[in-house]
Parts: sequence; structure tokens; C-alpha cells
Amino acid sequence: MPLPPEEPQIHESAQGPHASTATGRPASTPRPVPGPRSAASPRPGRPGPGPARPAPPAQRPVPGPPAPKSRTENRSAVSGGPQLQLIPASADGALDAAEEALDLLLESGRPPGEVLVLTTGERHPWATHELSFGETAYWAQQEAGEDVFFADASAADRIAPRPVVIVAVNGGDEEAAEALPVALSRAGALLVVCGDSQRVTALLGAGV
Repeated sequence: MPLPPEEPQIHESAQGPHASTATGRPASTPRPVPGPRSAASPRPGRPGPGPARPAPPAQRPVPGPPAPKSRTENRSAVSGGPQLQLIPASADGALDAAEEALDLLLESGRPPGEVLVLTTGERHPWATHELSFGETAYWAQQEAGEDVFFADASAADRIAPRPVVIVAVNGGDEEAAEALPVALSRAGALLVVCGDSQRVTALLGAGV
């Protein structure tokens, strides 16, 4: 007597992109990244697959300008100029504060190509990484305007304006005194300064 045909088995891998998890909830869809970079690896210290540069790690969305955990001070930098936001931070913690401000800006919807991150002291790890491919390739990324650009504030003559500039005051008074006016002149809508608020205000002077 012939045996009845076996019912086809549907394996989980063949269920398509709308498969449900074991709990009955729809499987999550990977979030899109803001755009890969050619010949670049993930930002140092930031995990990401393959050679493409990933988006910053997901955090809770925050509307408008960045709102880090520490107290911030907002004011107009100059009459008719960009808004100034001071994020209190020590010289050692300024780079971390700048990273947090950057992540929150991107999570709130700010396009990566509109943000410039400057350092007054030690160079940002991502700038160091990009410079390892050569000066020409490094500065070409600024001209492309497709991603966040990290630069040393001392390279003032080559830094192009962007709507948002974040400054990590991780250097001495002399370096910061030279960097802050540069950052102010390059910021179109928002200048975020991560450092000692009294020191920054004193360096920027009456124009703050």
C-alpha cells in the first residue's frame, strides 16, 4: 500500500523577511546606516560590520539640539550668529562629551554631512584613522560632505564651514584660544563646545 506523501517542512530560514520570532512578535528589521564609506573601516572604538563606516550606536531619540546628561548652557554666540551650547567637561572628558553630543545630534535626525567635530588637543581617533590613508583622501571626505568630518582645529586654513560644529576643548589655553574663534566662524547654526564653561566663556570673550 503506497505511503501518503509527507507534508513539506517549512524551515525558518525560508520564511522570508516578515517571519515572526518564537514569541509571535515580528522580527526586527536592521536600521539603515547613514551611508557607507569606501576604503574605510568603522570608527575606532565603534563596532560595525565590514569595511563600511557604521552609524553611531543607537540611543534614545532626542529632538532638537543635543541634550547630554550634564548641565548645558545655551545662548547666542554673536548677534545673528549660531546658537552656542556649552557642555561642562574636563579636558580629559571633553572628547567623550563631544562624542555623546554627536550621537544625540545624529539620533535626532541631523544629517552626518552637516556636522564638523574639532579637537584643540589630542586628535580624534577617527581623524587619525582617516589620515592613515593619506592627506588627499582625508580632505576629500570633507569636500564630499557625506559624513561627519573630524579635524584638528589647528588646521584652520583648510576647515570648511558646516551648519553644526562641535569642539572638544581637550588642549591647553593657548590651543583653545586659537580654536574657538575658528569654530565660531565655521558654525552656521549651532556651535557646541565641550569644556570648562567659565574658561570657554572667558576665551570667547564678550562676543558670547
